[in-house]
Amino acid sequence: MYKIDKILIGTHNKGKFKEISDLLPEKVKKISPNELGIESPTENGKTFLQNSELKANFFCNKSKLVTLSDDSGLEIDCLNGQPGIFSSRWSKEFGGFDNAMAEILKKVKKSNKNKKAQFVCSLTIQWPDGKKISEAGIVKGNISSKKGNNGFGYDPIFIPNGYSKTFGEMHYKEKLLIDHRYVAYKKLEEKIKAYF
Repeated sequence: MYKIDKILIGTHNKGKFKEISDLLPEKVKKISPNELGIESPTENGKTFLQNSELKANFFCNKSKLVTLSDDSGLEIDCLNGQPGIFSSRWSKEFGGFDNAMAEILKKVKKSNKNKKAQFVCSLTIQWPDGKKISEAGIVKGNISSKKGNNGFGYDPIFIPNGYSKTFGEMHYKEKLLIDHRYVAYKKLEEKIKAYF
């Protein structure tokens, strides 16, 4: 069996790169697309799974390395699942995550409905021979007023069920071991640990 000694983490998002790197075994060399001068592909999938597979395929073909890609986002019940797969695009559209969070809080307040939400992550690992495995992770919770400066993206407005703090208020390690990326990785790990 081909052992994985280095892996390309298919993202330009520094927060995601760090989280995924810290979930992988320490001995594996983690490579960023930035190091190889590879741009991001156009994400035109209709689901998190389609986008994570699209990214894994793109970065794997460009780098010829085993590649792990994630697509993730925040789905809010009262906004019919938005921003969902458009989570990072909302931040661009509104001029950054702070503005996007303000926009979300305004919309949620206006709806006067429940504040239930979930973070979703789809992780796909792909080998240069085309073999690929995908898993998904979901963490349910509620939308909160903005609290905390830790994490990245929409972390400061999301409180996971069973906790009183937002992801943005949690210490890095605390969040790392309960979030949607961790849930997806733990499922994936069962299928790939023999490769490490």
